[in-house]
Amino acid sequence: MSSDGEDDFMYDDDDAFDDDNYMDQDLDSESEPDVFDAISPTVEAHLVTEAPQKKPYDVAYKVRSPKEILDMQSKEIRKIQTLLEVPASTAAILLRHYAWNGEKLQEEFWTDPAKALGESGLSPPGSPSTSVASLPPLSPLKSRNPFKRTRSSQNVPFECPICCNEYPASEFDTATFSLGCNHRFCRECWGEYITGKIKGEGESARIQCMESGCNRVVREEAVDELVPADVSTRYHELLNAAYVSDSPNLRWCPHPGCEYAIECSQAPPRMLNQLVPTVVCNCGNSLCFGCGYNADHRPVLCRIVKLWEKKCADDSETANWLNAHTKECSKCQSTIEKNGGCNHMTCKKCKYEFCWVCMGPWSEHGTSWYQCNRYDEKSGVNARDAQAKSRQSLERYLHYFNRWANHEQSAKLDADFYKNTEKKMEQMQNNSHGSLSWIEVQFARDAVSVVIKSRILLKWSYCMAFYLKRNNMTELFEDNQRDLERAVENLSYILESNMSEQPIEKLRQDVTNQAAYVQKRHDVLLDDTLKGYLERRWEFTVDT
Repeated sequence: MSSDGEDDFMYDDDDAFDDDNYMDQDLDSESEPDVFDAISPTVEAHLVTEAPQKKPYDVAYKVRSPKEILDMQSKEIRKIQTLLEVPASTAAILLRHYAWNGEKLQEEFWTDPAKALGESGLSPPGSPSTSVASLPPLSPLKSRNPFKRTRSSQNVPFECPICCNEYPASEFDTATFSLGCNHRFCRECWGEYITGKIKGEGESARIQCMESGCNRVVREEAVDELVPADVSTRYHELLNAAYVSDSPNLRWCPHPGCEYAIECSQAPPRMLNQLVPTVVCNCGNSLCFGCGYNADHRPVLCRIVKLWEKKCADDSETANWLNAHTKECSKCQSTIEKNGGCNHMTCKKCKYEFCWVCMGPWSEHGTSWYQCNRYDEKSGVNARDAQAKSRQSLERYLHYFNRWANHEQSAKLDADFYKNTEKKMEQMQNNSHGSLSWIEVQFARDAVSVVIKSRILLKWSYCMAFYLKRNNMTELFEDNQRDLERAVENLSYILESNMSEQPIEKLRQDVTNQAAYVQKRHDVLLDDTLKGYLERRWEFTVDT
């Protein structure tokens, strides 16, 4: 009878918890990812004279490499292996079943070991696959083959239930394989099955026995034994991805090509109505740990970002426009758009004549149609109110959306903006006939960085303003927003002017002073808004 592999779970034994990697940063200095960060990484502008202090709305976090993620798993596995006295592979399967919640695993295991093992896809207590006493001393996986089988009886050929190939008794151990459930198949079928699960379905932690109805999980050692090296590599990558996905304190960096994960324990879901947990990955890009958004969306809460993007993306505003600018014929329900100033409408489909204002029959209006004596009727009033409210709602949405989209477009053009500024810096250096070094003209680059960072903040501030309830706090928010926007436009105007025609000393002073003012207004808007969440000063028209 065969059993599950009992080798030690293979991970690097080095502990990965290095406090030197702990990221405890001021998030105010972060900028929009992708375009800007690729051009100008972390901007250490001369405007900042001392290290920024940690703000009450900032979160502490660590950036984890793939090796550190492996080591974190290994540490958890060794801990459970010691506490429950089970093989490392068994501990790993148990932890994955319980989403790496060690406390819940221990509670249920000590209450009913057979149930915990069975639900996890493992052999019951006392079987060879879970018994520690029957295990030989642990050693590296390559030092022995844990799946070598012996056959003590029935020297007859074996027929694989899947491919129906027949294997002689002499090849029983080398050509076939079974888990602890004793459902045996040929190794070729096992390999194809597991490869399909990994590459086709992206499965890793819950690959089960091929026998219908059997929930026995294929151990990690068995996968490595039965599939090619490239499939095994992909399998372990999926295990890492599943570990990060299961952990509430871990999140992969969403930017293309980045292999790092972020660890943060200060942003649980219950705190996302008070915090915007922005972090910066080692790849140089910002992201929100709360919702996984691949950019810094401060000062807007994660919930509001999702509502706003859905509102901008779906057809809700198209329907709003139709409500504001079209009506349905009360006779045939055809949608009609008014194309002239006269309120006397004729449906092109059914030729029904009606009044555009009150939707009543035109025959009842006579020659006094402009007075529309049906205004006093309840239906007419409701029609006018609905029309006005729909139009007002549309105009309000477009007010904030246009400003949001304008700043977003400006942020996307930051690459060209930066290149143009670089050319101007070169012109200034050339016009100085060698009296200015490259470092001395970097004030323009620093100013561009401040402009771009402030535009990103302004962009999201309009999203927040759309959902804010009108009160005194909203007035203060809009005052700060206005001051920052005005300062940004002034600085942008200076940067886009012909710098080469201005005296370098005066230009540098003007740009530096204006950039410092923009940075100050940026910090005022961001600090006041994020502190307002902690103080519960903001009220929204939607549930946050």
